[in-house]
Amino acid sequence: ACRMNKDAQMRATINQKLIETGERERLKELLRAKLIECGWKDQLKAHCKDVIKEKGLEHVTVDDLVAEITPKGRALVPDSVKKELLQRIRTFLAQHASL
Repeated sequence: ACRMNKDAQMRATINQKLIETGERERLKELLRAKLIECGWKDQLKAHCKDVIKEKGLEHVTVDDLVAEITPKGRALVPDSVKKELLQRIRTFLAQHASL
């Protein structure tokens, strides 16, 4: 339990630093741009349309749609995008080693 608590504290500290420096917003923008560029957004949009067609518009709630597309959305993020973001976070942490 102590180890998990330390990890949670470290994540909170890193997240706070990312927010304070504006890096979190820059990473979100980078991710948004990369996902559009690789066609991820279009793939997910098409999947949403398929789900709505399959279940019928009047039978689908936003929560249903989110539950249905979230796993596919995560799975469709290209490894290259994940690696680039991870590298950016590592670089950020190296520059803020005092954390």
